[in-house]
Amino acid sequence: MNLQALSVSDYLAKVPPGRQDDFNSLRQAMLQHIPAGFQEVLSYGMIGYVVPHTLYAPGYHCDPKLPLPFASIAVQKNSINLYHMGLYASPGLLDWFTAAYAHACSKKLDMGKSCIRFKNKESMPLGLIGELMTKLTPEAWIHLYETNLKGPRA
Repeated sequence: MNLQALSVSDYLAKVPPGRQDDFNSLRQAMLQHIPAGFQEVLSYGMIGYVVPHTLYAPGYHCDPKLPLPFASIAVQKNSINLYHMGLYASPGLLDWFTAAYAHACSKKLDMGKSCIRFKNKESMPLGLIGELMTKLTPEAWIHLYETNLKGPRA
């Protein structure tokens, strides 16, 4: 599902009525816990949380004109998705999250490499998601990003 939004507020206005409460609950859990320095923007057609160029001038290596992406949320056809690049980049963070999810939620974890799919609010352990957002500051994310980006090439 592509909402064809022009801004974060436009995206929020286009979330289907039956999904707004669940989507807003996820967004608020993230916003309440994300460390200072990340910026909420429309990124890749989703609501994204990025390290702005003012904190990381090189930007995203795939397109340096873009700020460094960290996390995103999106409404899809059959789910509400959270994309967290730290889970993809840090095996330890992924291990922590998958173990903690099993204790925080009775629903089965539906996850790809960095994409967590939620069917509804009952499958969203909002406290755990809030805690996940606190695990990486912009500076820690930049360090992890640069380590992973430069590591395989060295």
